[in-house]
Order: sequence, then C-alpha cells, then structure tokens
Amino acid sequence: MIPSSGDITVPNGQTARFGPVRLRPADASDAEQIAVLHAESWRRHYRGAYADSFLDGDVVADRRSVWSARLAAPTNSETIIAEHDGRLVGFVHVVFDDDPTWGSLVDNLHVVHDQRRTGIGTQLLGRAARAVAERATGNAMHLWVLQQNTAAQQFYRSRGATCVAAATVPPPGGDPTRLNDAPRCFRLAWPDVTESGGAATR
Repeated sequence: MIPSSGDITVPNGQTARFGPVRLRPADASDAEQIAVLHAESWRRHYRGAYADSFLDGDVVADRRSVWSARLAAPTNSETIIAEHDGRLVGFVHVVFDDDPTWGSLVDNLHVVHDQRRTGIGTQLLGRAARAVAERATGNAMHLWVLQQNTAAQQFYRSRGATCVAAATVPPPGGDPTRLNDAPRCFRLAWPDVTESGGAATR
C-alpha cells in the first residue's frame, strides 16, 4: 500500500512558531484520532488518485479499522505522534526491515493542514530515522509518494532522499474500485539514515 507520507504538508520544514511539540509513541487509545487525521489527509491530498466515492464515503471507517489493529498489536513497527496543547498535530508510522534492499518503510507521515510549514514533519521524519537506526537491522529507509504530490517529493528530497523507483499505486484495502485509473507513485530512499545527508540529521 502506498504510504500516506505522500500527504505531507510541510514542504520546507521551518522551525515551529506556535510553541513546543511533544513527540511520543502512540498506543491503542490514539487509534481514533490517528484514523481521522489519516482520512482527512487522504481526502485533501489523494483526490484524483483515489476515487471520490471512497474518499467521501467509508474512508474514516477503513482507517479506523487499520489503526485499531495496528496499535492493538504492533508488529516490528513504531508509530509516533506529535501533540501540541493536547491536540494531535501529526504522526509517523515506520515498519522496520520492510525491504531487503531499501530497508525500513515510512508507511505513513501526516501533519494537520493548519500546521503545515511549522517543522512538525521534519521532527517526525527525524524521529522515524532515529527509530530505524536504533531498532532495525540496517540503516536504510524508504517511502512511497504519489506522483501528483510534488510538494511531498520536494520535502523528502530536501532531507536527503533520492528517487530510486516508480510503480503503480496499489488500491487501498486491495479494492481496485477505490482508485481512479492507474495512478503512479515514486519510491524515495535514504541508503543510510545515520550519514550526514540522512533524514536523522536534518
């Protein structure tokens, strides 16, 4: 499944202007908030690639099911949320050792729309890279981003990622009716997150 990290709304990673953000591991009680943000981000950024009938229909229920399962029994992964004044403002989900060549997968990275360009995406990406360095068997990290999401591509490239592959977007939940035609996505990768050009040091 294409990660929602393609929905990132923090293209230049500026320093936050609204006070400190707290980053912490997610738990099962966070599933509902994460699902709602995930669905809202898909609706805003995946319009055109994902079918309107899905985005305007049962996308929240779909994401609720996914996140309830993920957080109830996490397997070789970590989900980190960003909070400000008790409000969820972003999250990242990384799957360790997902690919033998490209390493761990940043499967989701979302920031609420009204906090774009505040540095939250940069902080979450850095925390994901640090988790990879600490918990994965290798230091490589990658993600997939929609071809139409040029802002996300710019963000990740500015943090050391390079495009290494292209593919057709797999349908969410395996249901092809949830896609419009055959949208494309790019794999962006960091060969070593501990190096000076890697995401962990940005």
